Amino acid sequence: MTSHQQPPNSDGADTKPSSAVTHKTPTLLDALIPIIALVCMLTTSVYLFSSDSSYGANQIALIMAACIALVVGVKNGYSWKEMEAGIVKSVSLSTGALLILFSVGSLIGTWILAGTVPTMIFYGMKILNPDYFYAASCLLCAVVALSIGSSWTVAGTLGIALIGVAAAMGLSTEITAGAIISGAYFGDKMSPMSDTTNLAPAVAGSELFAHIRHMVWTTTPSIIIALIGFLILGFSTESGEGVSNLATTMALIEQTYNPGLHLLLPLLVVLVLAYKKLPAFPTVILGTLAGAICAVLFQFDGVIKFVNDDSLPTLVALIKGVWVAMFDGYTANTGDEVLDSLLSRGGMSSMVNTVWLILCAMAFGGVMEKTGLLKRLLQGVLKLVTSSGSLIMTTLVSCIGANLITGDQFIAILLPGRMLKVEYEKHGLAPVNLSRALEDSATITSPLVPWNTCGAYMASTLGVATIAYLPYAFFNLVCPLISAAYARFDFKIERLAPAPTEEVLA
Repeated sequence: MTSHQQPPNSDGADTKPSSAVTHKTPTLLDALIPIIALVCMLTTSVYLFSSDSSYGANQIALIMAACIALVVGVKNGYSWKEMEAGIVKSVSLSTGALLILFSVGSLIGTWILAGTVPTMIFYGMKILNPDYFYAASCLLCAVVALSIGSSWTVAGTLGIALIGVAAAMGLSTEITAGAIISGAYFGDKMSPMSDTTNLAPAVAGSELFAHIRHMVWTTTPSIIIALIGFLILGFSTESGEGVSNLATTMALIEQTYNPGLHLLLPLLVVLVLAYKKLPAFPTVILGTLAGAICAVLFQFDGVIKFVNDDSLPTLVALIKGVWVAMFDGYTANTGDEVLDSLLSRGGMSSMVNTVWLILCAMAFGGVMEKTGLLKRLLQGVLKLVTSSGSLIMTTLVSCIGANLITGDQFIAILLPGRMLKVEYEKHGLAPVNLSRALEDSATITSPLVPWNTCGAYMASTLGVATIAYLPYAFFNLVCPLISAAYARFDFKIERLAPAPTEEVLA
């Protein structure tokens, strides 16, 4: 994707050959300087601000690291206009994710106002037992994600409800978030309807269902280990005071929202549209509108109470209530402090900090890619390849590194995939090995990086900091390790079929 010979003006204003600028090939030191600076600043950020570091401190670290990369780019002959174009291109790649983030904020607001989220929490508390809650959450998210092919949709619908159930039961929301993400990414990774599951074999040159079959060998033991881990945590963790207060919490939900199956219609709308493969943004927007309609039809008094303005005509008050829930979220007033804090959330405004983080990360990644620094890092890593096994492990490390540097899982699949494809052919490895390695690293670890689009989305949607749920995202932590172990011991590594001889062809 990065060329070292660029026209000075991409809009065609100056295309004379004499104006072309030759860029210096960056050295490994050039590529490492911004990375080392970023690591140092992020470490300092976490030390100074701990879990609050993503509320501005990490953004400053990313922008400062981008500035350092810009200085390196200038040294190597890149103009500001060229590097700015790289930033704009990188940021533009995140536009879809940003639109989804804002729309999910609105969805959460209207779904709480409509009683959809409280209803899911209500039935969840009736059905799920604290002892196996974490494992059941993981399994439920895995099944739904497998059927619709979207980890983001699962987290934005079932995920927020399961977090609510955990909080109401006095269970750990951090472990619950890890279980949700583990299940959602297993289902997403194994679904033929998933974007990344189609992208990885397309980049590697393998066939979709051959790719999925090959992934079974790494994902199956990973999800089994994850489920065992969640079962152990469930049986060994005290649920706290929440369990004894379940009856009170359920009574408050019943009194305030009058939960019923009809309030789950917005959820049904989203799941059906996702299954029909409608793009994520219109799916979430339609789900938001479904929530708004349900709020007006079934929570009439609740909407009027939420607006709390007797001077407004009834119809205007209803419109204002839905409008406020969309842009500024919902504020609960049930009289129970825990339940109120749980249900007071949502709105587009709640996603502004996450969007800020993503924009800064994509700016840094854009400079690194445009100036060839990312490509130079990957070339440096390739020098470590001495065997088929080390090539696969190099792929895993490269994709995880790309997730950290570029902040986007799609770039983390595309760049290493395209650069390493030829190396796999040289080592006689079938394309399914590359496509599986891309998924086992780039896709799986993306929600574990706070400034990655996936990590930022999960933290904002579930209301749990990335660093807080990271230790409990068992599937996402174990899968790359199993993939590396397979590579080390040459287990379930497919080779290219030998080319037919002339005698056979004759």
